[in-house]
Amino acid sequence: MSEPHDSAEGIERRALLKVIGAAAVTGGLASPLAAETAQPAATPTTLGAYAMPWDPADPALPGRQNIVPVPEDYFVPGRFAGKTTLVTGCARGMGRLAAIRLAREGANVVGVDWIADEGQAVIDAIRSEGGKAVFVPGDISETAVCDAMVRAAVEHFGGLDCALNNAGVMDAIFPGDPIDYASQKDLVMARIDEATDDYWDVVMRVNATGTFRSLRAELRQMLAQGRGGSIVNVASVAGLRGFGGTPSYVASKHAVNGLTKNAAIDYAPYGIRVNSVCMGTTITPMYERAFDLLRQRAESGFHDSGLGMMKISSLIEASQQPRRGSTAAEQVAVMLFLLSPEASNLTGANYATDGGFTTY
Repeated sequence: MSEPHDSAEGIERRALLKVIGAAAVTGGLASPLAAETAQPAATPTTLGAYAMPWDPADPALPGRQNIVPVPEDYFVPGRFAGKTTLVTGCARGMGRLAAIRLAREGANVVGVDWIADEGQAVIDAIRSEGGKAVFVPGDISETAVCDAMVRAAVEHFGGLDCALNNAGVMDAIFPGDPIDYASQKDLVMARIDEATDDYWDVVMRVNATGTFRSLRAELRQMLAQGRGGSIVNVASVAGLRGFGGTPSYVASKHAVNGLTKNAAIDYAPYGIRVNSVCMGTTITPMYERAFDLLRQRAESGFHDSGLGMMKISSLIEASQQPRRGSTAAEQVAVMLFLLSPEASNLTGANYATDGGFTTY
């Protein structure tokens, strides 16, 4: 996450509103607010065009096109029929959308989150649509919670076929608490010489240790079942390269990618595939929250070298008329493909789902 400067916040938010409005007209993206209450269509949304022309056109580059994002309500009927999946961090953002889409594709879903009320609401919404789902509250950095979530999959649905280890944090502030930089300064991202033990310990515990303990519980069950499976770990572009001022997040996401490769090697003989996805800027509540925190930090008089702003855009973001990050639906589409039997030849990879950010 880069530090905002001058009017960057206003530009970013205006661009986000513009892409949401433009894509909604083309059927490319449902409003995030509408998605909270929307009921699924009787049949899945049909994918449309790859791209749409700039409007107004770019006089300097005729033929410029905006990529149309996958609709939030798109799903593949029956792809996970009869399968049971775990989704950690199911309360918000990518985890929420993944849980809903998995259920619409036929999966039994075990959702896990430490924001208990919001996590339960997602599971209740799935059930209201006729899906099968249960909720396990708790912190995935605790062994007891990881054991409980796998046990729930076995007790309610007879086993575990795939898992999306999505839960993660960028700072040490509980995600359910409001942001107040002045009183939470010791809990937020900072360069190494200024970072506190609390910041480092919480982010590493949730992101790295939590992924390890989730994997351990999931893999034990998959081995016992003897029928293979698929696991996707949610890392970050910060796990593929460096980002200034976020040492614990960068280190923890590199750890997630390392665990992914390690697990892929050890469990390939048992038919268990393990991959990770590494997104760049993705428009989720976590992104909005982090942006608010950085805005408050900038307003406090904080200054740094500015090196973090040298590169902030992906190829797709930089080339689109409304400069946008990726959507949760775009990320979830890749996650679910990797979880599905369709991805039978894919394991041990750290996929850069970053819109080309790491390409140049």
